[in-house]
Amino acid sequence: MADIVSTPDVLGGEPRIKGRRIGVLHVVNRVLDGDEAPASVAADFDLDIADVYRAVAYYYDHPDEMREWRRRKRATAETARDEQPDPEEFTRRA
Repeated sequence: MADIVSTPDVLGGEPRIKGRRIGVLHVVNRVLDGDEAPASVAADFDLDIADVYRAVAYYYDHPDEMREWRRRKRATAETARDEQPDPEEFTRRA
């Protein structure tokens, strides 16, 4: 079973499964938010099922940190979306 680690040079410091580029939130999004079975997520990522449960446990054990990571990801997605050109404007130019 792998530990949960955070290093600035991998996933921007987001908590992840040690030795992998699989973030805690990625696992949580699939298991808790997506209602996927932990065994299915483990199989998809070639993880021990214990690693999936450890990621979920970390999420619940660090609610403030995880809430902040979710906020950061939302802000990044909103910024990226806002920086995209308007498709209607693009169509009018063509």
